[in-house]
Amino acid sequence: MAGHFEATPGGGAAVALDEVEIAILRSLAVQLLELIGPGDEPAEGADPLAALFAEGPSEPPTDPALARLFPEAYGDEDSEVRAASAEFRRFTENDLRARKRDDALTVVRTLDALTIAGNGGAVLELTGDECRNWLGALNDLRLTIGTRLEVSDEDEGEAEGGGGGGGGAGSLYRLPDSDPRKPMVMAYLWLGALQETLVETLMP
Repeated sequence: MAGHFEATPGGGAAVALDEVEIAILRSLAVQLLELIGPGDEPAEGADPLAALFAEGPSEPPTDPALARLFPEAYGDEDSEVRAASAEFRRFTENDLRARKRDDALTVVRTLDALTIAGNGGAVLELTGDECRNWLGALNDLRLTIGTRLEVSDEDEGEAEGGGGGGGGAGSLYRLPDSDPRKPMVMAYLWLGALQETLVETLMP
């Protein structure tokens, strides 16, 4: 179980983590929450039903990582397509942000509930619902870190397929230890391994 998720009875999953891994995962989840931003709480006395239909932003985020988390729905080929994307964003982004916050919060709460054993580690046990929250958060973390590292979808596919010429993800994976990006790359790869084994536990 060390280092990868394994299926548990009832549709859940479990993974053994040491103290350092727990601290890294929690820190990354908190940073993701800060990036996504707080939810808008209804004002005192406001109609809670109205909050369900509150409109969100129509423009894409300027931060590249947020733009990756909240991409345009239909691209930006022409003014008509951009208008359709803006309309879609206006009515969906708030819900999407809330879901991503819930995913990251689940990571923080489940890690905070762990009791560290004498060997300096703990076994994280997740329910089926928590597994799906973790999958969402792991994916968002990889998208965010990948954006900071300038890893594109094409780079990722190339690396997974064993390719990797001179640039993109392939060259990042071969960084020397002295490169300041190396810790971020290692976190990116580790999160990918966790995500992959968690997906496998949920497959029939």
